[in-house]
Amino acid sequence: REITSCCCVDSVPRFPSDPVLKKKWELAVRREAFIASPSTVLCSQHFQEDDFDRTGQTVRLREGAVPSVFSFPAHLQKKPVTPRRTITSQRAAAPVEVETKRKFVQPENLPCEEHLYVAPSSPDKLKEKLSQAYARIEDLERQLRNAKDRERRYKAKLKRYLDNGSAKRLCMSLQPGPLG
Repeated sequence: REITSCCCVDSVPRFPSDPVLKKKWELAVRREAFIASPSTVLCSQHFQEDDFDRTGQTVRLREGAVPSVFSFPAHLQKKPVTPRRTITSQRAAAPVEVETKRKFVQPENLPCEEHLYVAPSSPDKLKEKLSQAYARIEDLERQLRNAKDRERRYKAKLKRYLDNGSAKRLCMSLQPGPLG
């Protein structure tokens, strides 16, 4: 599992296995076409303090807790929608609505911006992430070239071996003779 650097992370909860609760979490993150894998995690800073059970030795999320602390850009803010008046429209809209226990809290300055689903706030951080991505691409291209070179060498070696006739003699020596 990969977690980008995040300040003061005291726990990193996995997405729940319960499909209804998992869907609520996925919708709360507001990533387009996002489907959490069994190893997907979410920073604990996206939960309210009362979502945690701190009574025992280990800190745990309370059952049914849904992440609600996010600092979304303006285009992802929820806007009030006036409901349509037709019965058909109301029926069509009903199953899509997923209700959460709390309203989303929009803090002014969330200390953690280094998640995979948040673009860096400054151009310098964005350039740094881009240069890291280019370095990774170069490394993968080098690995691909090396693999292709190895494949080319093995094919040439096999061709020389087959052209030499050694393989035919080896196959004939392994076959049983007429007496068996």
